Amino acid sequence: MIQKRIENLKEEFCKSYGSSDNIRVFNAPGRVNIIGEHTDYNGGLVLPVAIDKSILAVARVREDRILNLKSMNFSMEVSASLDDIRYRKEDDWANYPKGVAWVLEKEGLKLKGADIIFEGEIPIGSGLSSSAAIEVVSMITLLKLSNKKLPLKKIPLLCRKAENEFVGVNCGIMDQFIVTFGKKNHALILDCKTLDYKLVPFQSKGTILIVGNTKVKRGLANSEYNKRVKECAEGVKILKEYINREEIEFLSDITKEEFSRYRDKIPAPIDKRCEHVINENERVRQAVDCLEKGDLENLGKLLNASHYSLRDLYEVSCRELDVMVESSLKIKGVYGARMTGAGFGGCIIALVEERAKEEFVKRVGRDYQRKLGIKPDFYTCQVGDGAKEI
Repeated sequence: MIQKRIENLKEEFCKSYGSSDNIRVFNAPGRVNIIGEHTDYNGGLVLPVAIDKSILAVARVREDRILNLKSMNFSMEVSASLDDIRYRKEDDWANYPKGVAWVLEKEGLKLKGADIIFEGEIPIGSGLSSSAAIEVVSMITLLKLSNKKLPLKKIPLLCRKAENEFVGVNCGIMDQFIVTFGKKNHALILDCKTLDYKLVPFQSKGTILIVGNTKVKRGLANSEYNKRVKECAEGVKILKEYINREEIEFLSDITKEEFSRYRDKIPAPIDKRCEHVINENERVRQAVDCLEKGDLENLGKLLNASHYSLRDLYEVSCRELDVMVESSLKIKGVYGARMTGAGFGGCIIALVEERAKEEFVKRVGRDYQRKLGIKPDFYTCQVGDGAKEI
């Protein structure tokens, strides 16, 4: 499948830039977060995987300082000089690779120009992180073509900086991190406070991840997200008055026992927000234990518990997400399901036996459409490798 995509890209490259001589091919995956929702900005733990849906880049170095950017997924082409990289709203998707070039130049790495054509199979706006994928694949491409090197751990940090400061999106570090460090048949537990990480075997033979897109735009997500960030910060401030430990900076630094002892000091609904984050952090640890034991049944139960916590304590779910999760859990062969992402729409993920895939898509899709009048989309994913040159 990927070879056919590469052949088509090379053919397009030849049409656009005269020949396919000396071109190089790079690939970066999308991602799914197994568990650990709204823990990242609370200095907590997340457990994402790279998936077998990706963005490809076919590229050739230029001897000048011009970046020519084209995508098979969009009609617009963009050309920019590395000597004058600026954000332009009308450049749309191309601001992501431009932002990566901008941040590398700011790091003092003098880049060479390049002709690059991208092609992605990660559905845009699906919550599978197409933005992080294009950032990381662009960074690896530009570094390789310019014969520049960076410590691998710096790549996700600089990609996030590009998205934050150039594109203007206030994202966390998880997406860029898993896209860079992902490994086939492995999840990655990441401490978002320290950036310590560990690969965990994902013994998923015969098991797939299904992403269900509710087709509901996350209209409230940004305002409510900012509200939750403030509520969590207020919870930390209150708890620090009673817990005498200097290292407390985030909710993730507070134990379940400490929270239980002082919960009555926290007003509603801040107490519920704190409870979700502290328990979700613990669920990530338990999920790692399940993966190491190959215990998918209990992993599924943790996914379910995560969803109910996000629904009842963090209050970021919505009817559409709840309907899809509940429909999923009626299917034999489904270990567990939960909403994923900021909430108020977007997607769910489900851990499903591969043999149940067709029944899942058919029955959940039919049930969802009957109850809500919306036809959902489904994407099946296997756990794949991180970004690399092919």
